[in-house]
Amino acid sequence: MSHQSELIASDINAYLAQHERKELLRLLTCGSVDDGKSTLIGRLLYDTKMVYQDQLDAIGAASVKSGTTDDNFDLALLTDGLQAEREQGITIDVAYRYFSTAKRKFIIADTPGHEQYTRNMATGASNCELAIILIDARHGVLTQTRRHTFIASLLGIKHLIVAVNKMDLKDYSEEVFNQIRDDYLDFTEELDTGELTFIPMSALNGDNVVNASEHMPWYDGDTLMSLLENVKISADRNFEDFRYPVQYVNRPNLDFRGYCGTIASGVIRKGDQITALPSGKTSIIKSIVTYDEELEQAFTPMAVTLTLEDEIDISRGDMIVHSDNLPASKSDFLVSIVWMNEKALLPGKQYDFKHTTRYTSGQINMIRHKVDVNTLETSPTNSLELNEIGVCEVSLNEPVHIDGYNKNKNTGSFIIVDRLTNVTVGAGMISDDHQTGNHISTVSAHVTTAERASRYGQKPVTVMFIGLSGSGKSTLAHGLERKLFDMGRVSTVLDGKGMRLGISKDLPHDAEGRAENLRRSAFIAKYLNDAGLICCAAFVSPNLDSREHMISVIGEENCIVIYLNPPLDVCKQRDPSGLYAAEENVPTGNVPGISFEYPEPESPDLILPTHELDVEECIERVINVLKEQAII
Repeated sequence: MSHQSELIASDINAYLAQHERKELLRLLTCGSVDDGKSTLIGRLLYDTKMVYQDQLDAIGAASVKSGTTDDNFDLALLTDGLQAEREQGITIDVAYRYFSTAKRKFIIADTPGHEQYTRNMATGASNCELAIILIDARHGVLTQTRRHTFIASLLGIKHLIVAVNKMDLKDYSEEVFNQIRDDYLDFTEELDTGELTFIPMSALNGDNVVNASEHMPWYDGDTLMSLLENVKISADRNFEDFRYPVQYVNRPNLDFRGYCGTIASGVIRKGDQITALPSGKTSIIKSIVTYDEELEQAFTPMAVTLTLEDEIDISRGDMIVHSDNLPASKSDFLVSIVWMNEKALLPGKQYDFKHTTRYTSGQINMIRHKVDVNTLETSPTNSLELNEIGVCEVSLNEPVHIDGYNKNKNTGSFIIVDRLTNVTVGAGMISDDHQTGNHISTVSAHVTTAERASRYGQKPVTVMFIGLSGSGKSTLAHGLERKLFDMGRVSTVLDGKGMRLGISKDLPHDAEGRAENLRRSAFIAKYLNDAGLICCAAFVSPNLDSREHMISVIGEENCIVIYLNPPLDVCKQRDPSGLYAAEENVPTGNVPGISFEYPEPESPDLILPTHELDVEECIERVINVLKEQAII
């Protein structure tokens, strides 16, 4: 094997010690379907002589049965081990492979390229320091190329190698390579991709994978293997901010109490002053213990046991930090969430959140927007579906101790767990607030209309039921409110009769009084819409000018006009307020439809003949309009 040395034969212990001291690089391959990810890993393993003979024999036999290389040796089968993967020639689940060279050890994750398995890719990328983005030279930059690049950037991977694969199928053309490189750079112009390197290669034939290609003399850069062995990753780790989430309190006897865990970031030394969170109690590091020795210092990502000079109460889920370098302790903050469940993320629903070693409950207050990973454009939304990514405001039921994700991946991330099924449904990265130094972004003090609309899952509008007295306006307004309530929406009724009993009690019942009543009602309806509610308004609205004024106050885009048009005789028979009977006894000249003609609206959103339809049919038609206009 490539990492063998003379020490294996002469001093096995020295060899094992040397091997243990090698730096470990975690990386992944990603990209679109059939870009050659599994074949590339197979080529790396094969050319570095990290495949045993019995494995080669088994793969040779499997290549005849399931391979995609015309009975030739199919390197992709070294990672695609599932039967379904071999039958379809695709990667479904994340496959991890280990190999090493004389310089470094590697853990490589082969992630699926299909869009439906995006969550698998995000899972595989979460612990990686480098990503290899495969691009098929025949097809160039595709949707999944953009998607995986965006996720790699979102997850803070600081080293990207863009491998333009299958160059043999494009006659090793330098022009093709340069065009793909330019297209990729155009897409990533607004992304933080860190260190970016481009390599032309053929994974199937081994060009520029481990050995330099003779077919591409125009490329004078390093091979992929050379880059993997020499990329500098130690500087990516946070050695400044000591964060130590406690996983376990070890109490084997009366003389020893140790706090076990993995150092998330930073360096700790004997004698350092520390603070335990959330209690705020302080002490001094007495010892740093491992399985076989005591250390003077330890650093990320070592797993150690700490003992303290003082007996203070520290439990699993607490965090030990340097007293002069504390994380933010917050329950409300801004995050980017990758949603990984078939059931959509719903603002307001209670979830469990696992942050470092601590579980707490909370909810997504609102989704500010979701991101189109193909164009990087944002758009408002009320929920996140499977594989979608959004910027959200999280509110936990108790504070947690956090850093921004770009500063510290371990304390800047969490997973979301469904409380009923105990299934991990999402992953979150806590945003940095670049305007206020090292503090974490928090939720705005002012609740916006968009936030309320997102919480309620609806667009706030005013549904205006207009028509003669007795046409059924109030009945349908209350019926709509009931229907919306049963659907989990938030609405309320505003009608002319109710206004007359309160804020418009001083107004006369003439044309001028009705116009003023409608004007006042318009401002109340707008206030209700601004609060995120759907306002079910019921008004006679006999005057065209007053209607137009009400619509202008509320906003034309926020008004749904429903015209109820039963015959006047039907309205007289109903006469719910006794208005028509009173007019016959003592004429006032102020009753619409009798004293003067009632003007029909020019272009209502819906006309309801309430003398022909029952209440349920009318409400169903209104609901359909609301759905068609994406109100609910």
